[in-house]
Amino acid sequence: MPSTAQEATPRAAGEVILATTTSTADTGLIDALAPLFLEKTGLTLKPVAVGSGAALELGERGEADVLLVHSPAAEEEFMAGGFGGDRRTVMFNDFLIVGPEADPAKVGEAATAASAMAAIAAAEAPFVSRGDDSGTHALEKKLWKAAAIEPVGAWYTESGSGMADTLRIASEKQAYTVTDRGTWLSMGDVVELPMLHEGDAMLRNVYHVITINPANGKEIDTAGAEAFRDFILDPATQAFIGDFGVEEFGQALFTPCADGRCAALATPVAGS
Repeated sequence: MPSTAQEATPRAAGEVILATTTSTADTGLIDALAPLFLEKTGLTLKPVAVGSGAALELGERGEADVLLVHSPAAEEEFMAGGFGGDRRTVMFNDFLIVGPEADPAKVGEAATAASAMAAIAAAEAPFVSRGDDSGTHALEKKLWKAAAIEPVGAWYTESGSGMADTLRIASEKQAYTVTDRGTWLSMGDVVELPMLHEGDAMLRNVYHVITINPANGKEIDTAGAEAFRDFILDPATQAFIGDFGVEEFGQALFTPCADGRCAALATPVAGS
């Protein structure tokens, strides 16, 4: 399978290359944090928004200084391989199963996320997967596995795109998909897909910041990476993350949880 990672942007003095997920970009969070990071550190944040798998590839190749990702199993593999320096919990939100209002697969009646996916497959209702080795795609595959289903057939398609594009495609097709809550909320004005299933413990979506092992590439800016790590874990930044989205959407798009200091991590999300 060809690499899904895009090339990192060229490096310049005073720039910190952050490989991050499309969800942090599509929600506007990274654009909101970048000027605060510049003000606090004098460093310019250069984000590269890709799926978590692609972000990890950039880190492995030494083409990013620091990562902000949400694919725990892949992250643990990355760390075990010696590619990461430090990995810390930053925040979480949750995944949702969204789909057409008519809900032909009766996903809204499912008791669990796995049974919801089984219902979609049984009905052969249109489903759009990201299919891009992202954290969301990894979670989706985990749900299919829990449902003991190998999704194949004309009803199942892959966008090969980020979350925003996948939601647009699913909306156009009036298909089901799995999405993070933040991106879904931020696209409410263009996407006509109501939330049909939430709150399952399997749908927890945790983000980590990972600094890169300097041995991965001679141009890695370790000091810049550590500056971003310290910035995003700082109580002031954590408070900013906790407020982000509240004014516009009536709820935060992410819950800050630096270094696991959030008791809610131990419990399932329940319709926040």
